[in-house]
Amino acid sequence: MSGRELLAASGVDFDAEAVTIEDESVLDLLEPAVREWWVDQFGEYVPGNGGFFTPPQREAVPLIHERENALICAPTGSGKTLASFTAIIDELFRRDREEEAGLKNSVYCLYVSPLKSLANDIHRNLEVPLEGITERMADRGVDVELRHAIRHGDTDSADRQRMLEETPHILNTTPETLAILLNSPKFKEKLRTVEYVVVDEIHSLAENKRGTHLSVSLERLENMTESSPTRIGCSATVEPLSTMAEFLVGEEDGEPREYEIVDTRFVREFDVRLECPTDDLVDTPRQEVQERFYDRLHELVTSHTNTLVFTNTRSGAERVLRNLRERSPKTFDESNSGCHHGSLSKDRRQEIERQLKAGELDVVTTSTSLELGIDMPHVDLVVQVGSPKSVASLLQRVGRAGHRLGQTVRGRVVALDRDELVECAVMLKKAEEGFVDRVFVPENAYDVASQHVYGMAINGVKREAEVKATLRRAYPYRDFSEAEWERLMAYLTADYAGLEEKNVYAKIWRDTNDAPDGSERSDGSRTSSDDPSDENHHYEEFDVGEPLIGKRGRLARVIYMTNIGTIPDSFTCDVYVRGSKEWVGNLDENYLDTLEKGDVFVLGGSNFEFSYRRGSKVYVDPTSSRPTVPSWFSERLPLSYDLGREILAFQGELLARLASGGRPGVRTWLREFPMDENSVRAVARTFDEQVRYGGPETVSTGSRLAVEEVLDRDEYRRNFYVHSNYGRRFNDGLSRLVAARCARRSNANVKVAVADNGFTVSMPLNRKVDVADAIRSLDPETVREELRRALTGTDLLKRYFRINATRSLMILKRYKGYEKTAAQQQVSSEMLLSFAEDLDAFAVMEETYREIIEDKLNVAGIVEVLRGVRAGDVSVTHRELSSPSPRAFGLATLMASDVVLAEDESAVLREFHARVLDELGEDDELERLRSDATGTDN
Repeated sequence: MSGRELLAASGVDFDAEAVTIEDESVLDLLEPAVREWWVDQFGEYVPGNGGFFTPPQREAVPLIHERENALICAPTGSGKTLASFTAIIDELFRRDREEEAGLKNSVYCLYVSPLKSLANDIHRNLEVPLEGITERMADRGVDVELRHAIRHGDTDSADRQRMLEETPHILNTTPETLAILLNSPKFKEKLRTVEYVVVDEIHSLAENKRGTHLSVSLERLENMTESSPTRIGCSATVEPLSTMAEFLVGEEDGEPREYEIVDTRFVREFDVRLECPTDDLVDTPRQEVQERFYDRLHELVTSHTNTLVFTNTRSGAERVLRNLRERSPKTFDESNSGCHHGSLSKDRRQEIERQLKAGELDVVTTSTSLELGIDMPHVDLVVQVGSPKSVASLLQRVGRAGHRLGQTVRGRVVALDRDELVECAVMLKKAEEGFVDRVFVPENAYDVASQHVYGMAINGVKREAEVKATLRRAYPYRDFSEAEWERLMAYLTADYAGLEEKNVYAKIWRDTNDAPDGSERSDGSRTSSDDPSDENHHYEEFDVGEPLIGKRGRLARVIYMTNIGTIPDSFTCDVYVRGSKEWVGNLDENYLDTLEKGDVFVLGGSNFEFSYRRGSKVYVDPTSSRPTVPSWFSERLPLSYDLGREILAFQGELLARLASGGRPGVRTWLREFPMDENSVRAVARTFDEQVRYGGPETVSTGSRLAVEEVLDRDEYRRNFYVHSNYGRRFNDGLSRLVAARCARRSNANVKVAVADNGFTVSMPLNRKVDVADAIRSLDPETVREELRRALTGTDLLKRYFRINATRSLMILKRYKGYEKTAAQQQVSSEMLLSFAEDLDAFAVMEETYREIIEDKLNVAGIVEVLRGVRAGDVSVTHRELSSPSPRAFGLATLMASDVVLAEDESAVLREFHARVLDELGEDDELERLRSDATGTDN
């Protein structure tokens, strides 16, 4: 039967002959039973889709049917998972039906997910088509069986053994488990038949070392399989598409493998708007802002079926839920509301996920844990509290609402901070225009390479050229040079004097193949039968003199299987008062990345100055000084560099409109953005006051980097506010460079505080340094070396050395039944660090610096901006002011008080604002009247 005839026979409640069907040819590609199941399942959606398939399905199914590698980019809820699986299921059912012996007892399709929960969800979702199609074939008298299973770190030994005996044809797994399976003596044989690999949420893997690890695993799989597997990548929000596609498919003979891109990212209707509880986030009392926010949140939740509320911290998610319940105990309780984040138990998270899928919860608050993962068909609204820091995250989060094609994606972003208000305004406008932030792929990581070269050697003696070629076929290693390869080999063979004395042993041997009679070694010398350790090694399958690689050590496979992976362990540090045994609390070690000697932070309501860390112990001094590092700093996501550049472009455009049309003209323009009137008026007021107070040269744009200087005579400090709106990673790196220059020039202790929209540099009042000139003097071609010097001796370096030493298997987390905690790993790494720093071009040390400088401090962005400064495309301006400008309020509070102390922060902001208005000759009431008067008609 044709697709239209099947549609008519299915009993749909519309005229099957009258509807437009654009994709009947796609349906005709499928097996009759598959076709029938599809029409029964999705026939009712034909009028809305214009055919049997959604746009990503319409394009992807024929490509996968033809065994083309494909990257499928489509919004959440548009059917991209079925788009990837439909042609695969169809082919495997056909083959099981046609081949006399049916499918082999082995794996044909691998589905790789970044999350166990997502793999579990896909596993459950696959049961529906597999069971439905199997029933239809049984009705035809055809007995088929297409097995599927899930395997990850939680899979028990009985299930693993069962998979050997009755192997799933479709295996759902994670990157870490795949790497283990590639070295499993028995199960790796089951992977030789793999013909398809589906990588879900590929963007969330590509941007970190889990993706790097997976990319090499796929090339190792390529070496094992009978034919080159078809690779399918799924992503909702990704850019650039070509980079993601090349990451997916890898290279062959120095060129990317062929691929097709299914770009249907913008096929859904979006209703996403920015809201603000007030048009004045400074002078409106904080309690009133909170009251308005929770009133509006209550209104939104009660007017929708299921609402998902994203915050930017786990504590924020807990707080929002608690306040909702306390304010409306008759509306929200444990039966219809919940919280989901990574610190909760697995059982609790899974129960919330089950209730979400079933539509049992009116509202769930979360941080990032539900960005990816399970289908939530009943969620019809997403509320984002604060800035999600990138367009990609925004689209991913709001895409959880209306989780079906044809349903409108409805989201509301609520800004409670003036700086984030600007971020969100630009973010929503760019999302509306189809902009997505780029994903940056880590490249040439030695630690991941160490694991995989070791793994390949464990599976048997290999030609060195083959191992090297396998590594280089993976996209992150496409430019891995000979010098980098030799550095890697030097580490893996322990070719450093004194390394084994530190209990760091060779992982592999590296030699040329001996002659069969042992007459001559690779170095030309003859073997000696009197020396039992000087054995002849000849491998018949390789030519004499062929450079080979093999494993070292009887426990190599056990070490590999129990220590690989890229997700670092973390721990909390005990904090003690220096010179005493007084314990004052705990700090997450991620927070320590932000601390330098002399930084002040709040713990348990008291202020402490950071002195140093030894292993898992932090030593501090009590102080009355104001905090310099906010206590939420390590939890929040950083602003994306690309969005930062768009914000600067927005600010340039706003200045031009302010100059030509004043505040009313700016408001008229801003009303074209998806934002409410409070947001429009707040943004216009901020920049109008900024320009009237400090001049346009205090506003950074795409062609200007503004620096303002303020003397704080009360604290006897000279503070500089650098408006570099490129995100926290960029600012963390640039601030280290600037601080180092300023410290040398002033011969004084320089303090730094970093945010997404800039950073502060503070020094004693009696020291004067031209910070703008310090920025201009930075040479973009030498900043890598300068950053490397600036990192020496820092706790950031110590922590990342531990992480990379553990990833590189220099430090073993598990060995002979013993397990080292992250804190114990830290102690071990600190004993090795000074030794490693003295070694010439030591791979683990080099990777530590590379990861910090490239991945954490965004040196590429710093170089790009500094080259613009050198070329004259970006000017660096300096302006001395009597008080922080409106756009510097947020930066100034970093040096003034900890933002956890919300009332104190509000008081400081009001004080700053009063100073600005006083200098402008206005007070709060006059400003409100003026704002109302100029806004009457606009």
